[in-house]
Amino acid sequence: MRRILITGGSGKVAALLRPRLARPGRTLRLLDLRPPDPVGMPGDEESVVAGVEDLDALTVACKDVDAVVHLGGLAKENTATEVLRVNVAGTLNVLESARLAGVRRVVLASSNHAVGFEEVAGRAEVPADLPGRPDTLYGWSKVAGEAAGRLYADRFGMDVLCPRIGMWTTAPPSLRGLSMWLSPDDGARLIEACLSAPAPGFRLLWGISRNTRRWASLAEGEAIGYDPRDDAEAFLADLVARHGSPDPSLTRIGGAWCDIPLGQPSVQR
Repeated sequence: MRRILITGGSGKVAALLRPRLARPGRTLRLLDLRPPDPVGMPGDEESVVAGVEDLDALTVACKDVDAVVHLGGLAKENTATEVLRVNVAGTLNVLESARLAGVRRVVLASSNHAVGFEEVAGRAEVPADLPGRPDTLYGWSKVAGEAAGRLYADRFGMDVLCPRIGMWTTAPPSLRGLSMWLSPDDGARLIEACLSAPAPGFRLLWGISRNTRRWASLAEGEAIGYDPRDDAEAFLADLVARHGSPDPSLTRIGGAWCDIPLGQPSVQR
């Protein structure tokens, strides 16, 4: 892939991803409401100041692009108005702008919160293609984005991959991360696999590392070449020291998100 458009290009996840996607001869075109901060990477970058609500600007940004990685939007719970405006309509705009510009591949960053109410207690591996069971309006917006991706794959023959991301951070922030963590390096491996898999069509897959305590299946990701190598178990001692023993009450995929007030701006992770 020579030129990749990344929405949410000034965000925290993009800051982890950008230096790891850098390649000779590859340009990252970063779209966000503000210019990105430098991350000390050797690759070529372009900046587009626009939001995902602006279909015209998105369509221009998709010109001469080989693929789109959609990271933009609200990352936490918010009001129905904002979730609809930014996450639902914004994701549809990303898909439509890619179609209008002739971009054949889109990676839509979905979330574990699309299936947050799914019970995992006593289950060995949870497949990636679970039907939507969101824990919040945010999670519901991710189900809507996945459905839009399926529509564009079926109707227009586009390749649309939807990794249901766990916790994409430098280190697991909580005990739930022992199962859900996606390391920065594995995050880049995941996106590279989504970008390079031959003719994947529509795919749902889990975006987590090879965590010892994971319950989510890695088979769907491995089928397109994703080979995660990191394990949240390396942080076990620190997490237990800060939070106590692993919490046996974390039996639902969404954890505490299943109990936060619906439609209220949230600080949950």
